Amino acid sequence: MSLQLGQIAPDFDQESTDGPIRFHEWLGESWGLLFSHPKNFTPVCTTELGEVARLKPEWDKRNVKPLGLSVDPLESHAEWAKDIAETQGHALNFPLLADADKRVANLYGMIHPDSDPSVTVRAVFLIDPAKRIRLILIYPPSAGRNFAEILRAVDSVQTGDRLKVSTPVNWEPGKPAIISPALTDEQAKEHFPQGWRELRPYLRMVELAD
Repeated sequence: MSLQLGQIAPDFDQESTDGPIRFHEWLGESWGLLFSHPKNFTPVCTTELGEVARLKPEWDKRNVKPLGLSVDPLESHAEWAKDIAETQGHALNFPLLADADKRVANLYGMIHPDSDPSVTVRAVFLIDPAKRIRLILIYPPSAGRNFAEILRAVDSVQTGDRLKVSTPVNWEPGKPAIISPALTDEQAKEHFPQGWRELRPYLRMVELAD
């Protein structure tokens, strides 16, 4: 199944380290970050899961629920969790799906046969409270993810939704954003009474006041 931005994220039921999860129900009114790992007891995955656990205050601040996935059984997850806590200094504080039958992995297109038919790629799906997919990132099994960049991308998407802006290259919170070209100047004045800097009619930079 080929998923695209804007689609409703497929719902599913699967076992996890926190018990059975019905995905849409579990998300509730939160954002979700569904991310996959090739398999248990692999070095890159171990560092990533420790980092996601360390970042719990950042996910909470953004109303994001992380949900990991590995195509190994639940018993194996429990043993791996011990290694993660001991080597990374942060115990798992979010669920890890036990997708041994690969139902979720196949539903989300996380297995790329021409790369490796036996494991999942490092996929990332950002899902909003309306259950729509807002961001998709795909990494090869060997490349560790940059979760600082993933947090930045979450900030960009959420800021865009809230303030009707886009974000320019290398944007970070606190930096100027771009007023949506869909807004006329008159509409922009209502949203941005602080004014903006017009580089071109289609490129209006605004300091965010929130």
